[in-house]
Amino acid sequence: MRNKATNNLEAIAERIRDFFAAKDMAREEVIRRCREVIRYSANAIRAVHRQDEGEAKYLLESAHNSLQMITHAVPKEHNDLLHSGLIHDAQKEFAEASITLALVAGDTIPTPETTGVTYAAYLNGMGEAVGELRRYLLDSMRRNDLSRCEKLLATMDEIYSILVTMDFPDAITFGLRRTTDAVRGILERTRGDLTLILRQKALEDKLKSK
Repeated sequence: MRNKATNNLEAIAERIRDFFAAKDMAREEVIRRCREVIRYSANAIRAVHRQDEGEAKYLLESAHNSLQMITHAVPKEHNDLLHSGLIHDAQKEFAEASITLALVAGDTIPTPETTGVTYAAYLNGMGEAVGELRRYLLDSMRRNDLSRCEKLLATMDEIYSILVTMDFPDAITFGLRRTTDAVRGILERTRGDLTLILRQKALEDKLKSK
């Protein structure tokens, strides 16, 4: 004979089981969509470096669609899934790709609201974009195209100046301080590389004029 105190135990267990089953299903969908966002964003950045702006925009639109679907995939009772590190990483990659394309194309930088990402993901994505700008700048120097290099370097400097003011705990910014430190190193190396190239070019031009 069952104890009265435990005769509803199976019913309780069944409700918990159903809750976790639904949450697990939502989590799997979140993981799948996050991977899509990260893949589309990475390919968009590759397209930027290939100077294929149309392809980059198409891939970013696909990434944005997948990002929006994440919210629809999570029932209200499982909203805590929307604050996971995986979603932050996906948002950060999307922000990085969106900002990189805008800066290289000379367009207005998208806002956190238009990209649909958190402030922390946006700022970390902006910091990561500095690394992509360095890569683009170095590729331009190899092509002997210095027309925009100084402007891009100035943009990198502006980004660092903004990030360094965001002096808040890592628990809030998702490790922004570490990203900012990396940006400072990238900026210093890039400034040194560009200064050397510009001096060499100035010397070559001077020799040619003689």
